[in-house]
Order: sequence, then C-alpha cells, then structure tokens
Amino acid sequence: MSERPKYYITTAIAYTSGKPHIGNTYEIVLADAIARYKRIQGYDVFFQTGTDEHGQKIELKAEEAGVTPKEFVDNVSAEIQRIWDMMDTSYDKFIRTTDGYHEKQIQKIFKKLYDQGDIYKGHYEGMYCTPCESFFTESQLVDGKCPDCGREVQPAKEEAYFFKMSKYADRLIEHINAHPEFIQPVSRKNEMMNNFLLPGLQDLCVSRTSFKWGIPVDFDPKHVVYVWLDALSNYITGIGYDCGGDCTEQFRKDWPADLHLIGKDIIRFHTIYWPIFLMALDLPLPKQIFGHPWLLQGDGKMSKSRGNVLYADELVDFFGVDAVRYFVLHEMPFENDGVITWELMVERLNSDLANTLGNLVNRTVSMTNKYFGGVVSDKGAAEEVDGDLKAVMESTAKAVDAKMNDLRVADAMTEIFNLFKRCNKYIDETMPWVLAKEEAKKDRLETVLWNLIQGISAGGRLLEAFMPSTSRKILSQLNEGHVTDKPEILFQRLDLKEVLQKVEELHPPVEEADQDAQEEEQTVIDIEAKPEITFDQFGAMQFQVGEIIACEEVPKSKKLLCSKVKVGSQVKQIVSGIKAHYTPEDMVGKKVMVLVNLKPAKLAGVLSEGMLLCAEDAEGVLSLMAPEKDMPAGAEIC
Repeated sequence: MSERPKYYITTAIAYTSGKPHIGNTYEIVLADAIARYKRIQGYDVFFQTGTDEHGQKIELKAEEAGVTPKEFVDNVSAEIQRIWDMMDTSYDKFIRTTDGYHEKQIQKIFKKLYDQGDIYKGHYEGMYCTPCESFFTESQLVDGKCPDCGREVQPAKEEAYFFKMSKYADRLIEHINAHPEFIQPVSRKNEMMNNFLLPGLQDLCVSRTSFKWGIPVDFDPKHVVYVWLDALSNYITGIGYDCGGDCTEQFRKDWPADLHLIGKDIIRFHTIYWPIFLMALDLPLPKQIFGHPWLLQGDGKMSKSRGNVLYADELVDFFGVDAVRYFVLHEMPFENDGVITWELMVERLNSDLANTLGNLVNRTVSMTNKYFGGVVSDKGAAEEVDGDLKAVMESTAKAVDAKMNDLRVADAMTEIFNLFKRCNKYIDETMPWVLAKEEAKKDRLETVLWNLIQGISAGGRLLEAFMPSTSRKILSQLNEGHVTDKPEILFQRLDLKEVLQKVEELHPPVEEADQDAQEEEQTVIDIEAKPEITFDQFGAMQFQVGEIIACEEVPKSKKLLCSKVKVGSQVKQIVSGIKAHYTPEDMVGKKVMVLVNLKPAKLAGVLSEGMLLCAEDAEGVLSLMAPEKDMPAGAEIC
C-alpha cells in the first residue's frame, strides 16, 4: 500500500489586538474547506493556524486595559480559538508566538542569520505606522500617510538590526518567474514584481528597542525581534523546525508547505520577506501562496457605533454555523472583494439553503415515505430525462475537483448547488405526484425517487468539505434509499423585517447625545485652516457633475486610477490617487463632483484633465463626493 501524499496548509496567524470580525473569520473557514477537501481526496493533511502575539500595539493595548501583555494575549487568543472552533474548523495545530518552543527557535534563527552576515546592526530613521508595525520612507507614503492602512505615521529613529534583503532579491525573482503558480492570483504576483522586487528591495528592519513586548535578541537583550521574522517563522516552528539541525520527523515530512492562505493585505510579507528568510536558512520555499480578497461590509466602513461590525458568533446565532460557512465561501469571488450584509444573508438563506436545498431534501424524503414506506430501489424504469440527471451528477464531481485544484472554492460550491437545482428541475419534469395516481407507473415512480436520492446524496457528499454538518444531515436522512421516517428541516426560512428588527435591538443607533462618548468613532474632524479666499477666487473654479464611464489602473503606480469622466458633451481623462479605496469596477457608473478647469498635468506619465472631489476621514479613508439626488452629467455645482 502506497503512503498517502502529504498536504500542509496554513492560515495567517491572527493578530491578538482584539476579537476577529467575520472578514477575519472567512480565512479560517476557507482554509478548512480546502483542508477537508484534500482529506477526502486521500491526502495526509496537516492544517495549522494560530495567533501572532507580540509587538508595540499589544503592549499599548495591554497598558490601556490595565493588564500585562501576556494576560491580554491569553484572553484574546482564547477568544480567537473559541470562534475557530465554533465555526467547525478542523485545524490540527493552533500555534501561539508566545509558545516557549517558538520563542526559543526565533532566537536561534536570529543568531544564525546574524552569524552568517545576513543581519547587521544599524540605525533606522523613518516614518512609523504603529497599527501596521512598519517603517516607511517619505517616498513610500501615500499622501503623507501609511501606504498599507492609510493612517497617520510618526517620525521615529532607533538602533535596530537589519536584514540584507537585496542579497536574495535576484534569486527570488528567478524563482517567481520559474514557478508561475507560486503567487496566486496572478494579479498579486504582478503587484509584487512591479511595485517591490523590480524597483529594488531595501534592507528590512528586524529588531526594535522602543518597546519590550517581543522575543529578546539573546545576544543583545535591549532589542526584541521585530514582528515579521517572529510571526512568519511560525510556519516552520509549528511543525518542529530546529535551527540547530535537530528537526522533527513531521518537519521533514511536511515542509515545504503546500499552501499559505493569507489576506491580500499581507501578500508582500509572505511573498517577499518570507521566501528570502527561507533562502537564508537554506530551506525550500512554500509551493504556493494565495492572497485571498477581503469580505467587506455592504454599508461601508465597519463602525461599532453604527452597528455594522459583523462577528461570526452573532451571525451564527441568527443563521447557524453551516449557513454562515456557506455565505462566506460562496459569496467571495476568487480575486475581487466580496460583500456581506444582513439582507444578503437572509436572501441566500431563504433562496439557496431553505428553498433550493432544504425543500428538495424535504420533498424527496416525504414522497419516499408517502408512496413507498421510506424504502426505494432502482426498478430500471428509465427514461431519457434520467440520463441527463446522471450526467450532471458525474460532471459535477469532476467540475468541483477542477475548481478546488485551482482554489476557486466559490465556483466549486456553485457547481454543487447547480446539481441541487437540477434535482429540483427533475422533480418538475417527472411529476412524481402524477405518477403516483397510476398503479402501472409504480416502478417508474420508484425509479424517479431512487434517482433523486442518488442525485441529492451525490451533492450531499460533495458538500462535506464546505458544510460538514449539513452534509451529515442530508446523508443520514437519505441513507441509500432507506429514508428517515420524518424529514429534518435543514434550514428555516427567516423574515427579513424580523431579522433587521432584532439586529437593531442588538445594535441600537447611537443618539446624538451619546456620540461624544464614542471616542473611537470620530464624528468631527478639525483640519489646519488654509488662507481665506475671495468670492471671485472661488468663482474662478468650475465644479460640475461628472459620470465615470470607464476606469483602469495606471501601470506601475501603487495608488493611481485613470477615469474617463463624461461632463456634459465632453469626456475628460482624470487621474486620481484612490486605488487603495476603489477598484476600477467600483468606479464605473458613479456620478461624482469634478473640478473641471484645473490646469492639465501628467501623473505617472498619464495626462489628467481635472480632479475628482473626495472626503477623507481621520484614518485616511477616502469617499468620492456625489450629488444627493440623481443629477445629469454636466450639471453645475455652485
């Protein structure tokens, strides 16, 4: 008997700054679906997740809470693990970067890299973003703010150790070019190559002295190991890597990882820093890194005071675990961001789960009990329509396999539900209730019900990786032609108005008198005043409503989009630094406010003939200004 092939899959480890929302939870559910599917295929799967627990942000939050950093991360890590367990995820190991073995190995890795000349001591001076725990040069900032999160940065200077990134850059470029599957989707690969690797890598700061909550550099204790060398190495320490060469059997079996599953916001750290660290340690690189998109709130930026922060446990209370799993897996595109709202959740529960799937199982079990006492077999009374159903059953399994091999999980689920829809159509085509009226068609009726059970069972088995509890319930009710006495309701339909009323009760709108108490939610922003202007000066500026009819990214730019804007009978080309906030697809069709008589200028080599007006909040989030009512393109703004 041949040994089972191994499959090592990881998620990014969750940062212990607070409770994860549903967007964070999406990643563990996605990884779980892939891991379960690989196990079904016969792979020896090892699925690792965990928590990232060091850094200045944790130190500050612990101080605010009046507890030690270790007490703070213990509480948050336990909450994260509770939510992962609640979502029925089948991880094999939950690593914490405060685990003793991990901390010891990080110290050994740091010393090894220092001894071989890859790490050196120097001073860092630059702009520092505390939430991202990242330094940036002035040229890397976007509008003077952090290029990753858009928040304010502060000047900082301190002694630090640095890693010689440029030493390995050419080797990494060669690896990426030779392994097109290494970074997925392809758009993420292009971004890393064009924006970071090809322009040239700067040396990376890998230690800090301005805070204490981290793993001490054992030969220079005033330094602690900086976040990314610590956090990224969990992928090898968690399976028994030893820098001194005494690695475990598991490490020798499972490394390199088959898949690192991460959010698109940390793709740079995983596809540039991590591979270079591994090269320096003389270890193989992971086979694939997939930067998945984000799951966004449908009504804008998450805000506790507005009640639109969605947490997995709250959604589960309303819809159940498998319904939430279905939504986050099915509604997330392969490459673009997905959207979640209470309204969408209710709509999907009622249409896809309660109707397409739940009603199908219910009808089939009920008819089998009504007409044959719960037991049917294949009587061979076949008709042409049966062959089409069986063909869909066979093709669905192959299609799901192909989609999963390409990590297109949402598409795989669509294939399964297409099979359930075909089963519903089969009922309409064969009309069992009509067949039941004629004794001569009893064999045909039994064959139809047998075919239905086979089709639903095939779909139920395919659901195992995505909705494990629902899969078990379906298969236990059908039981290969010996159905249960009474069908179990898989999903109960919900009334949208009732759901929204309960949500409002849970998250009542903040009254004006209470808004001052919401310190984390700024309702007003004061900015530095500019010199006064005269009415004539204001009148010299021409503002009109424009309609964006086309939009695309500006090549080799990290922040620019180029829009074609219809203003009256003219079409103007306008370049805007809003790529971090809008995709080209988001832009098309919007009515916006345009400064149309701004002197044309070239931005990144592209001509811009005006300016789109935006509002900006305290965290640097931009929102295009739009007329309150639907106004025609060209309408004057005065």
